[in-house]
Amino acid sequence: MRDDASTSTLLIDGRTPADVALRHVWNECVGAGRANEALRADWQAHFREAVEVLGARYVRFHGLFHDDMFVYRTDNGGGFGPAAPLPEPVYTYAYVDKVFDAILETGARPFVELGFMPRQLATETETLFWWKAHCSPPKDMGAWVELVTTTVEHWIARYGIDEVLRWPFEVWNEPNLVPNFWTGTRTQYFELYEATARAIKGIDPRLKVGGPSTSVFVPDARYAGEYHDPSLEVETAVAADPDALDWQPVWIHEFIAYCAERDLPVDFLSTHLYPTDYAADSLGKVSAITRHRDATYDDLRAMRAIIADSPYPEAELHITEWSTSPSSRDATHDTLFAASYIVRAFLKAAPLADSVSYWTFTDVFEEGGGGIGPFHGGFGFVNEQGLHKPTFHAMAMLNRLGDRLLAELPHGAVTRSSTTGDVSAIFYNYPADMGATGLTAHRTYADARPLAEVGPARRVRHTLAGLVPGSTLDLEILDWEHGNVAEAWHRMGAPLNPSREQTAELREAADRLRRTVLTVDADGVLEIDVELPPWAVASVAPRTTR
Repeated sequence: MRDDASTSTLLIDGRTPADVALRHVWNECVGAGRANEALRADWQAHFREAVEVLGARYVRFHGLFHDDMFVYRTDNGGGFGPAAPLPEPVYTYAYVDKVFDAILETGARPFVELGFMPRQLATETETLFWWKAHCSPPKDMGAWVELVTTTVEHWIARYGIDEVLRWPFEVWNEPNLVPNFWTGTRTQYFELYEATARAIKGIDPRLKVGGPSTSVFVPDARYAGEYHDPSLEVETAVAADPDALDWQPVWIHEFIAYCAERDLPVDFLSTHLYPTDYAADSLGKVSAITRHRDATYDDLRAMRAIIADSPYPEAELHITEWSTSPSSRDATHDTLFAASYIVRAFLKAAPLADSVSYWTFTDVFEEGGGGIGPFHGGFGFVNEQGLHKPTFHAMAMLNRLGDRLLAELPHGAVTRSSTTGDVSAIFYNYPADMGATGLTAHRTYADARPLAEVGPARRVRHTLAGLVPGSTLDLEILDWEHGNVAEAWHRMGAPLNPSREQTAELREAADRLRRTVLTVDADGVLEIDVELPPWAVASVAPRTTR
C-alpha cells in the first residue's frame, strides 16, 4: 500500500496521521534454549525462518561456556582411556564457531549471554536442567576473567572488531534464582559483573556490557537480601488481589547503586518480565499467580523511570526474556489466544524498551528434556517439526509493520515504512469479556480450549485516504478456523507421534490463513471493514507472493 506523496496527504479516519517512530521491539532479539542446541540442523532452519519471515535481528541463549561446548579444556578428553591433564587450560572454539557462523550467515547477530560456568571452574556442579548446567560462582575469578577475555578476543580476531562492537554482552542469567541459576550471594553476582565488565571494557571500551538479567518483578522483599528468602513471599501467595500489590524489579536498584559506587560501566539494563509469579504460603504450598493484561506495560514504565532517575540515564533497556509464562510446559503457548495477547503487549511495549525478547523462537528447547508430543506447551513460535503456531503468524504480521506509527488505535495500529513509503496495519481482538485479565497457564491444550468461548467478536472499520488509486493489499486473518494448528491437531485426535501424512496435513492447516485482496478505489481511499472473531489477529500489508 504505497503512497508516493508526503505523509501530510494521508488521512486516517478523516484525521492527519501522527507519524512518530515505531521501534520493532518484538523482533530486535529472540530467545533460544542453549548454545549446543544451535548445532542442530532443525534449530538452524527454524532460526533462518525467524530471520527471514519474522525479522529477528539478534538471538540470545544460555550455556555458551557449558561443558557440551568444549570451550574450557583442562585435559585432552581421553575417551576410553584416562584423560591426560594439560599443563595449563586450553580454549577451543570449534563448536562455538559453528554456532556463531550459522547465526551471522543469516544476517542476524548474537546477543551474548556470558555463562554458565565450566565444570572445572565451578564451585558447585550439575545444579540445573537435565543437561546439568553449572550455575555457580567461579573457583578463581582470575580464571573466569581470562576465559571471558580470551573468548572475546577470539571473536574479534575471527569476525573483526566492527562486527563484535554490535554485540551486547550480558553477564549471566537470572542470578536471583538461587540455587537454580546461581548458587552464590547477590554480592557475589555483583562481583562477577564487576570483573566481567572491566575485562570486556579492557579489550575495547566501545564494547557494550550490561546486566543484571534478573527474573520477574515481585511485590515483596524475598530478594532484598543476599539470598532468596521464601518466608517473605507468604503475603503474596495469599493475596486476594495480586494486582493491587506494588510490583517492583529485582536487584535493579541495588545493581545500579553498586555499579555507580564503583564507577562500573552499564551500557544496558536487562531483566525478565514474565507477567506471572510463583509464591509459597506458610505451609510451603506454591501458588501460580497471573497478573493483569497490562503487567508488562506497567513494568516497562517502572523500568524507564528508574533508568531516567539513575546515574545511567542513557542506558538501554533490554528485556532479554518475555512470554505469557515462564513454563515450557504451558499449553497456552501453542494457542491462538497467545497470538492476540502478544500482539497487544508488544504494541504497548514499543515506546518503552530497546528490545523485548520473546522466549523462545523454537520448541527445540531442552531445559526439561525434549517435549512430549508435538504440542506440549513449548515456548516456540514453531514446534519441533517446524509447524507454525499462531504466535508465528502474529510475529510475521508485526514484522510487516513500518517504522513510523501513523495511528495508535484501541485495537491495533496503522504504520508506514520510512524507506519504501508502504503503509501497513495490524488489528487484534483480545476479547472485551476478558476485561483486564491476562492469560493463565494450562497443562494441556484441551484445558486451554474453553477460552475460545470468550467473546465477543469485534468489527474493525477504518478509512485510509491519500493512497495510490488502484493499488492492492493483502488482508490476512488468523482466527480459530484459520492458522490454528494446535486445534487442527486436537481435532485429529492429538496423536503423540504424528505420521508423516499427519504432519503434512498439520503443516497445511498451520498456514491456511483467511486471505482477501483489498483494492484502493479511484479516489485513493481504502475502506477496511472486517469482523474479527474473538482472539483473531489481522494484517493489512502490500501484496506479496505469500
